[in-house]
Amino acid sequence: MIDLNRLRAHFDVAVAKSKRAGQLTLLGHSDATPPASPAEARLETFPNPAPKRDYRIHFETDDFTSVCPVTGQPDFARIDIDYVPDRLCIESKSLKFYLASYRNERAFNEAVTNRILDDFVKACAPREAIVTAQFSARGGIALTVRAEYPDSEPGCDRR
Repeated sequence: MIDLNRLRAHFDVAVAKSKRAGQLTLLGHSDATPPASPAEARLETFPNPAPKRDYRIHFETDDFTSVCPVTGQPDFARIDIDYVPDRLCIESKSLKFYLASYRNERAFNEAVTNRILDDFVKACAPREAIVTAQFSARGGIALTVRAEYPDSEPGCDRR
């Protein structure tokens, strides 16, 4: 079931951001430095060059680090982001800086993955988005978290 209020809210965000599109502050600025935290980071956007077509964009990085909130040890991950843009696309340098801002962020892997998806959706209101985070093994166990937008179909048992 489609939540129309949520779609309208995302559309309003997209329209507001499209008015600012073209104001890219990182691209072409070699002196820019990554923000200290995700709260300080800004995912920049530009207008989708083919808004009438459904097509997929794929980002990937093996250079992601966050911090375990309990042990303080670094968590290393491969992050893949796949999305179908609507009116806006994410500019890749701003995504690089956004992801780098997690290097000192203390959070569980599940929280990190879901926050990345939430921030991504808030920035560009895509038609679809999937964030997959493959965290390196610690204690002999690797962990993969996959978060999707729109949320999974209603009727799923969420106990």
